[in-house]
Amino acid sequence: MQSRARSREQYFASIYKKNQYFDNVWKDEKLAKLTLAMLYLGEGKKKMRGSLMFGNSDPRIIALFLGLLRFVYRVEEGKLRCTVQCRADQNTSVLEQFWRQVTRIPAKQFYKTRVDQRTIGRASRKKNYKGVCRLDYFSANVYHELTVISDIICSDFKGLW
Repeated sequence: MQSRARSREQYFASIYKKNQYFDNVWKDEKLAKLTLAMLYLGEGKKKMRGSLMFGNSDPRIIALFLGLLRFVYRVEEGKLRCTVQCRADQNTSVLEQFWRQVTRIPAKQFYKTRVDQRTIGRASRKKNYKGVCRLDYFSANVYHELTVISDIICSDFKGLW
C-alpha cells in the first residue's frame, strides 16, 4: 500500500512539473484575459446587458475570477457587488465574513444574503460548504468585451465537431 501511495505522489508531481509554465498567467495580459473570458463563458450569466454576473461555490474560482478581472481591467471597486446564496441551516454572518475575506469587497457592497427556501428543515451534508458567492460588476464595456472574446473562441471551434 505504501508503494502505491508513493507512486501516486510521483505521478502528480510529474504532472505538476510538466504544466508548471502556467504559473505565469498573471504576467501575460492576453493570457489572463483569455482565462477570464473562459471562466465567464463557463460560470457567468449570459444575456445581461450592462453588467457581469459570475457565481461559484469554490473560493479559489471566485478569487481567480476577481484577480484576473482586477489585473486585466481597471476595475472601479465601487461597481462591484456581492451576494451570498446559502442553505437555511447556515450562519449567514459567518458566510458573509468568509466571502468578504475572499473577495476583499467591503460589507457595504454586499447585498442581503439569499437563503434557499427549499432547504428549510434539511441539514447540509457538506460541512465545509460556504454557499455560493455571486459577483456583479456593473460595466457594460467589460461584459461586452468578454462575451465577444468568448464568441470568437467558440466560433473558431465550430468546424471541429
